[in-house]
Amino acid sequence: MIAPTLTRPRSGRSERRRVPPAVGAVVAALVAITLIPLGYVVATTIATGWATASALIFRPRVGELLRNTVALVVITVPVCMTLGVGAAWIALRTTVIGHRYWAPILAAPLAVPAFVNSYAWVSAIPSLHGLWSGVQVATLSYFPLVALPVAATLRRLDPGIEESASALGAGPYRVFFRIVVPQLRLPVLGGGLLIGLHLLAEYGAFALLRFDTFTTAIFEQYQSTFNGAAGSMLASVLVLCCLVLLVAEAAARGSARYARVGSGAPRQPDRIRLRWSAVPAALGLVALTVAALGVPLWTIARWLRIGGTGVWRTGTLWPALTQTLVFGLLGAAVTTALAFPVAWIAVRRPGVFSRIVEGCNYVTSSLPGIVTALALITVTIRYANPLYQTVVVVITAYVLMFLPRALVSLRSGLAQVPVGLEEASAALGRSQASTFVRVTLRLTAPAAAAGAALVFMAIVTELTATLLLAPSGTRTLSTRFWSLTSELDYAAAAPFALTMILLALPMTYLLLRQSQKAAGL
Repeated sequence: MIAPTLTRPRSGRSERRRVPPAVGAVVAALVAITLIPLGYVVATTIATGWATASALIFRPRVGELLRNTVALVVITVPVCMTLGVGAAWIALRTTVIGHRYWAPILAAPLAVPAFVNSYAWVSAIPSLHGLWSGVQVATLSYFPLVALPVAATLRRLDPGIEESASALGAGPYRVFFRIVVPQLRLPVLGGGLLIGLHLLAEYGAFALLRFDTFTTAIFEQYQSTFNGAAGSMLASVLVLCCLVLLVAEAAARGSARYARVGSGAPRQPDRIRLRWSAVPAALGLVALTVAALGVPLWTIARWLRIGGTGVWRTGTLWPALTQTLVFGLLGAAVTTALAFPVAWIAVRRPGVFSRIVEGCNYVTSSLPGIVTALALITVTIRYANPLYQTVVVVITAYVLMFLPRALVSLRSGLAQVPVGLEEASAALGRSQASTFVRVTLRLTAPAAAAGAALVFMAIVTELTATLLLAPSGTRTLSTRFWSLTSELDYAAAAPFALTMILLALPMTYLLLRQSQKAAGL
């Protein structure tokens, strides 16, 4: 007699592989919204026509902007890579003076937005402008994007490999370049990609330095002729630059394997004893910290002293802080909630569909905020006019720009939730919704909180999209700061800069702690 249960494994397997309709519908809608910025660029390029488009693209002004932007990326990214790797290695692998404290200090500059850094340096040296000033400010603002992932990787490396090389006669510097550096390829390239994308998207820092890039030119074009063809063509070139960066990083990353069999040695390596170079190494880290963190804080304190108590009595700081918190908390909550189904499909239902969904989100988030903002403005004016200049559009922009920040944390959190616990809950009669709330959500809560914190920090310091999309009368900390600096009222802008830094500092510390926990520290 053939038991009817013989067919159950196949149907059960297909049932487990099938995406629940509700999750699939949410993800499909999210992908459709995600494609709006790319669709906007393609549609405007087609509508402009080849003759007009070519005339607007192949002109001296675009060539100048392209030279400026390419030079900025080509110079800044390698400098940030070198500084990030060198600073992380000195702080974690050597006996530099005060080595216990350098890791959090090197992460702290992430709390200072690039446009605040630019404001500080322009206040200290008013003559700063041009390419090299842009390189300087961008380097001081973005080198932690390399230093942090490199530090996290250094904490996880098996010291036995380095000790074997040393036993074979290799000196500390040869071990560093022959053994350590090749294993840092992924975090260095990933950090370099993030820095390149930030450079393409940054507006405020370079506008203050009077250095023209594609983003500053697009914003100026938007202010002079709303939705003009020239601005759209500049946006299409900027999108192409973003795609070139993504492809270049993927090609440089290659397909080499970096994993090893076994857990390695669960201990920290012996620090390299610095002799004659101990003082220069410590002075180098001090100089980097002073330039990246000391100058902004000193400048803000100076302007607060010059402005006196009057700068705190303008009656605008508290409303700006309140609106920033509302945007930050609401945007972080919505972004994290929408990242859940995407992360769940990527972890629980991997395949072509999940890769397409993730790819769409990563490509769209790599576009500059001004392109996303222009796309949403155009779509809402033409097809959803009641939503124009509403909080809904602002939150949508934040989701499109920052969803991968929540997605990365959620993916790692979901991957650590045993599938057996979810299956056991289902076997006990719990519905999918109940299983998600009582099992999956509880176990992924720390990862979700970390992702939401990263999104919150990004929203608090976001400028370009908020300037274009926020409802009339909305004044966040960043937009109010920008308005005052545009009026050269640097003293009145100082409280807003300080408040942004104070809001971002706890999130920066959380990012550092997450990297340490991932290394088992």
